[in-house]
This record gives sequence, structure tokens and C-alpha cells, in this order.
Amino acid sequence: MPQPPTLDWRDGVIPVSIRFDDPYFSLNDGLSETRHVFLAGNRLEARLRDGFHIAELGFGTGLNLLAVQMLWAAMGAPGRLRFTSFEAFPLPAEEMARALTHFPEVRAVADPLLAAWAGRARRFDLPGIAVEVIVGDAREMLPRWPGQAEAWFLDGFSPAKNPELWSEALMAEVGAHTAPGGSFATYTAAGAVRRALQAAGFQVERRPGHGRKRHMSLGTRP
Repeated sequence: MPQPPTLDWRDGVIPVSIRFDDPYFSLNDGLSETRHVFLAGNRLEARLRDGFHIAELGFGTGLNLLAVQMLWAAMGAPGRLRFTSFEAFPLPAEEMARALTHFPEVRAVADPLLAAWAGRARRFDLPGIAVEVIVGDAREMLPRWPGQAEAWFLDGFSPAKNPELWSEALMAEVGAHTAPGGSFATYTAAGAVRRALQAAGFQVERRPGHGRKRHMSLGTRP
């Protein structure tokens, strides 16, 4: 059974992984970064529709999922999205809740997620979204996953501190599990990551990052 991560709490509200010495979300407004990098980077407001499938490396606090939930609700479109996330070190529900209190807008819609998570559900429904969180090492789990995503959120800890989640082999699996015309977005612009994604079949671009991060990466798979 996966062991929960050991955390340090910066300023009492921002969880930092002791194992990877990296925060779970940006110190410079994690919700704004999620919206800038993952939602806008994948052009979700223009692309979301019934059945659209998002996949993610690094579930963390569930912040990205809840940001998608809020976007989909605001769009008022009919139907249901699919969201699949891979997470090796799942947070306990109480620590997830503590982290999300940093974002009152998010915490206001988080109860269904927190209730499902506290009940150890890893497949559950949120308003407008069918969710599956696959617990385990993505290097083992993603090759066995039968799905294909139309948008990827690559949100592991920093490539310098968590290189396993950014390897060329794993990025190749991301490419293989991306639908034609699908996309990815990530906060990192590390050269090795961009080259691995290019080798995986993506057309990769570097764009302005969020806050103090000069650049981020995004791309599409023709």
C-alpha cells in the first residue's frame, strides 16, 4: 500500500514534499498558475466538450482537477468530462483539505472530492466529471493504461528533483497515450523535458510562464 508523503507546511498553508523538497503548488498563487499553465496552455475553454478526456501526471492536492471542474461549470456546456490522474504518493484527505483552504474559491467546491477521497474511492464522480486516480508509479502504471487523453497536465515535482517522472521513456508513453490532435502543457521549460516530448511526437513550444517562471512548455501531437 502506498505510503503517504511526509510534508512540511510553509507559512502553515503550502504543503512541501520532504521527499522531493518541492511545494505541491506555486508559492506565487497556485490557482492562477494552474489556470495559466494547464487550462490556458491546453486551450481548454475552447476545446472542452462532452466526453473530453484529460490525463495528468501528479494528482497532488487535486487543485488542477477542481480548477477544471470550476471551468466546466462556468462554461455551462452539457455532458461530462473524463479526468484520469496518476499519483505515486497520495495525500491523506485531511492534508488535501488543509492545502485547499489556501484557495477559498476552490475549497468552496471541494467537499465532494474530499468526501470521496476520505472514503478511499479512486474512481468517483464530481459535478460534470468522471474521475479516476491511478495510484502507483506512473512508469509502471501508464504503459498498462488502455486510455488516450486529449489533453495532458504534466505536473510532477521539478525535473531536477523528480527526474523519474520526466524521463524520455515516460514522455514516450505520454505521447503514445495521446489522441491525434491532443495536447500537453507543463510549467517546466527544461531542455531535456522538451526534447523528450519532441521525441514522443509532440510539436513543442516554449511560452511565457507564470509569475516568476520565465517560460513554460506546451505542445500538440499531430
